[in-house]
Amino acid sequence: MTQDLITGLLHERIAAARQTLVEAGFRPDDAAVDVDVLARHVLGWDRAQLLARVRDSAPAGFAEPFRALVTRRARREPVALIIGHREFWGLDFSVTGETLVPRPESELIVEEALRRLPETEGSTVLDVGTGSGCLAIAIAHQRQAANVVATDLSPDALAVASMNARAHGVERRVHFVCADLTEGLTIRADLIVANPPYVPEQSARSLSPDVVQYEPAVALFGGADGLRITRRLLQEAPARLAPGGALVMEFGDGQEEAVRDAADRAGWQVDGMLHDLQGIARTIILRR
Repeated sequence: MTQDLITGLLHERIAAARQTLVEAGFRPDDAAVDVDVLARHVLGWDRAQLLARVRDSAPAGFAEPFRALVTRRARREPVALIIGHREFWGLDFSVTGETLVPRPESELIVEEALRRLPETEGSTVLDVGTGSGCLAIAIAHQRQAANVVATDLSPDALAVASMNARAHGVERRVHFVCADLTEGLTIRADLIVANPPYVPEQSARSLSPDVVQYEPAVALFGGADGLRITRRLLQEAPARLAPGGALVMEFGDGQEEAVRDAADRAGWQVDGMLHDLQGIARTIILRR
């Protein structure tokens, strides 16, 4: 920590932790958010409890675990990996270094899936490259008549996803398959969803250390231009799509034109484009 803490007051320990992160290069606002999450994790409190008791003395056993977590964050380890979970679509997902940390922009895929899937009629969804299982599980949680098949090349990622499915009570309707994209599958899905690796390899140097040092490269990088896996999926997906079905797929900032071109070359028709809160195109909806 930046300074030795004498008084033991909770708010002073938290303030010192924020300063530690600022001195490590974090923006003050980001440091405040991260320290708040880490403190609540150690304390086992929600935000309201922390606000109400922040002027109290720190509970016994708080200082050293909190110090250790802040030190890890100062080394750029993502908060989600430090505390072992991340919220996505209002659900809490366990995450490890074997999976990508779920990101808010991927909720666009869930939003579109729910718009297209009936609430009571049975339907089949294929989630390609499931990682933590956040897409498959969020969809199954909201559409209880749906059955979801979720693939991933990593057995370790599938173990995390299976744990998350059990935690949210959808393990009987989400079936995990170790596969490279759609290889070996015979199903016909009413909807295919995917968040494939799409970061260009040459962009590794510009990525935050939080990402490039701690999240799996296989889930991040998509070849020289970032679209190697995307092009493969565009070729493979038609064989796994039921008549009238759609493919909903995420891509990176600035890749819209290239993804449109790749889809057109593979015989797809663009049925829609979704934008994140900054107005950036991030998700394409395709039909055959």
